[in-house]
Amino acid sequence: MSIEITKATDDELDDWNRHVERSPHANPFHLLGSLETMADHANADLHPLVGFKGQEPVGIFPVFEIERMGVSTVFSPPPDLLIPYLGPALCNVEKLKQRKRERRHEKFIDGCFEWLDRACDPRYVHVHTDPRYDDFRPLGWNGLEASPNYSYRVDLTPGADDLLKRFSSDARSNVKNGAPEHCTIEEGGEDAIRRIVTQVARRYDAQDEYYAVTPGFVIDLRERLPDGCVRAYVCRVDGRFVGGMITLEDDDIIYRWQGGAKHDADVAANDLVDWHIMRDAIERDIDGYDLVGANSRRLNGYKAKFNPELRTYHQAERAGPALRIAREAYLRLR
Repeated sequence: MSIEITKATDDELDDWNRHVERSPHANPFHLLGSLETMADHANADLHPLVGFKGQEPVGIFPVFEIERMGVSTVFSPPPDLLIPYLGPALCNVEKLKQRKRERRHEKFIDGCFEWLDRACDPRYVHVHTDPRYDDFRPLGWNGLEASPNYSYRVDLTPGADDLLKRFSSDARSNVKNGAPEHCTIEEGGEDAIRRIVTQVARRYDAQDEYYAVTPGFVIDLRERLPDGCVRAYVCRVDGRFVGGMITLEDDDIIYRWQGGAKHDADVAANDLVDWHIMRDAIERDIDGYDLVGANSRRLNGYKAKFNPELRTYHQAERAGPALRIAREAYLRLR
């Protein structure tokens, strides 16, 4: 039986989040609320592709079409919103033998690109995969060139006490001795999101770097996702906002998404916020803390002191004959 690829209709979208829950490759950014918010803020057309073998879902692949200068480009996730992982996610494959799993995976990806080529005829395709999506051959067989990227993930399963012992000496010291009585860390709402995103934007601006994440985007995500999926942790000293971190989470992993900007307070605010997040996550039985990114030499020293595991994810790219025009269209998005 062949695999049928369809763009999920309104009725089929009712089942989308159940497909996400069934996939070992999906994360909170795959949830329908996340996808719709990305499409709105990227000014993109969302194509939520689903593959079925009979009545059984075999995979999802959310893609975003953006047309500029008459050129169709396709992304998963859309550019500039700093979504770390998206791309295809397989469903119901854990119990399949290797040959059958590979064949189903190959037919699903082939079908998705046949649909995209027929419906969008993209001249440029760009995909970021989840670290758990580890077989890139079907993407390569469809003309995409994959290159590795890296992230860190902290294993939270040993518990807070054992976890702290694995930190570097300066991280342990900052956590144990770095929180004076006048320093508080707590979850906040929309105001906290605005303060954190604005602080990060100012840091990017000071470094003459582009930053397209807005408070409105994050607030919309928070409103459209289940309660507790998006959290804003804020550090204050003597009641003054110092810094914070915005996270997303599912049942297994919490993602360190936006925040951690440099500050002028005389406390180790970022260490304290990260430690607070980890302890909170442990209490909710979350297994891992994804530090979202290990590609920056400047930032890796900070993240590595929590003794994380290095994880690999991939970005894959395909450019058609109109490469120059497509790349120009992509750069215009910035």
